Amino acid sequence: MLKGIYLTLLVGPEVPIPVPSPVMEVLTNVQVTSASGRGSGFQLTFTFSNRSPLYPLFLLGAVETPKLRVILVVTVNGTPDVLMDGVIGRSELSPGSEPGQSTLTISGEDLSVLMNLENHDGTQFPGMTPELRVEEILADYAYLGLVPEIIPSPFTDFPNPVEEIPEQQGTDLEYINQLADDVGYVFFIEPGSVPSLNKAYWGPDVKTGIPQPALNVGLDAYTNVESLNFNLNTQDRTLPVVFIKVQDSSEFIQVPVPDISPINPPLGAIPLPPQRIERQEDTAQLSYAQAAGRALALASRSADVVGGSGTLDVVRYGRLLKARQLVGVRGAGLAFDGLYYVTSVTSTIQKGQFKQSFNLIRNAIVPLTPTLPT
Repeated sequence: MLKGIYLTLLVGPEVPIPVPSPVMEVLTNVQVTSASGRGSGFQLTFTFSNRSPLYPLFLLGAVETPKLRVILVVTVNGTPDVLMDGVIGRSELSPGSEPGQSTLTISGEDLSVLMNLENHDGTQFPGMTPELRVEEILADYAYLGLVPEIIPSPFTDFPNPVEEIPEQQGTDLEYINQLADDVGYVFFIEPGSVPSLNKAYWGPDVKTGIPQPALNVGLDAYTNVESLNFNLNTQDRTLPVVFIKVQDSSEFIQVPVPDISPINPPLGAIPLPPQRIERQEDTAQLSYAQAAGRALALASRSADVVGGSGTLDVVRYGRLLKARQLVGVRGAGLAFDGLYYVTSVTSTIQKGQFKQSFNLIRNAIVPLTPTLPT
């Protein structure tokens, strides 16, 4: 392992424990992907001799065990971070590149996959708002160490039990995602600060907070990224217009929705104007609360027309770059310097190197401030 970077692998059916050092010695590749708007995943590759005393153990590991839990902890310069807490979903054992060797590849997803194993059609939630339903469902997964972080919707829809009793359709994960989509929210599970504790977040896709250290490009000795490219896609910049039914009437009103809000502030000084209007006629069948929430989410996504992608060496950067947070960019020029929202990060660890590839977005050009956190 690289100087200043240490990897710890914990595996177990319920309470994961650190694997012995001989297993770590044959771990040749680790890849973890976390992204906004979807679940996280991982892949572990082991390469070992067919004559190794561990061979029978790896044969057992190739047997599909969907509920075998895997925790990856990476320590960078003395600071530990839980890179992944998930379960194995697929294993593949194949001959290695050299005679007498085998390769075991284990793939899996974060703990949300355990919420997608059984349908609960017909489960009723009388008089409960969407956030209360989410809280009740997540309580069944407390054994996984999930700590719910549920943000009430500003457009709360209180169902009248006399008129309607909400019923679940599909698995717990499908239903929670549907409830999130109805109000323009997101749902994801991400590792907490210590192993076996995870945050289950249901709320708006917040693009605010303390930025991570800046990504520097073209700054000689201060450069800490290997590559960084940008794109400007104004073609997809739209102005959503929602349809809201007038109470006790068959008429509808059309409401254009702004893309700037307290949770989605401008990340640049010059926003780009919409190129077309997109009428969301299906919102006419929703309640006012659902239509308003979905409209704000549509407007936010439409505004993010500035994108970036690149790679970095974690040793050079000095810490982990994390998805679903802000990060600064310096040295890319006046149009593209400034703050961005990190939509996805893929971490790849091999013997002698630890790299990350990433994707960035924002809703304007030209930085808001002349300086950024270093």
